[in-house]
Amino acid sequence: MAINYNLSKVYALSDNDPEFVNEILTLFVTEVPDDLLQIKEGIKKKDHKHAYAYAHKIKPTLDLMGLNVAFEEILQVEAWTKAEGKKKDIKETFKSVKNQVNDAIKEIKKDFDL
Repeated sequence: MAINYNLSKVYALSDNDPEFVNEILTLFVTEVPDDLLQIKEGIKKKDHKHAYAYAHKIKPTLDLMGLNVAFEEILQVEAWTKAEGKKKDIKETFKSVKNQVNDAIKEIKKDFDL
C-alpha cells in the first residue's frame, strides 16, 4: 500500500494502462534524484536561476505522483529563487522535499520491483 505517494493522477492520465504507469514510475525513480542534485547544487552555489530551472522542472512530477507536501515545498523553493534568498532560508525546505522524494522512490522500487 502506497504511503509516500499516490498514483491516482497517474492512473487517470494513463487510462489505467499498466505499461504507461510503469514508464512514469521508472522516469520518476531515475530522473528526479538527478534533478534534486541540480537544485542542491544551485542552492549551494547561490545560482538561483539554476535552482529555479530544476525546481520548476520537477514541480509537475511531484503533483502527478501525489507528493502534495513536497509539491507545496517546491513552490517555496521557486519563490526563494525568485527572491534570490539566502541559503539558510531554504536548506530545511529543500531537505524536506528531498527526503519525501527519497521515501517515495524507496517505496515505489519495492512496490513495483523497479
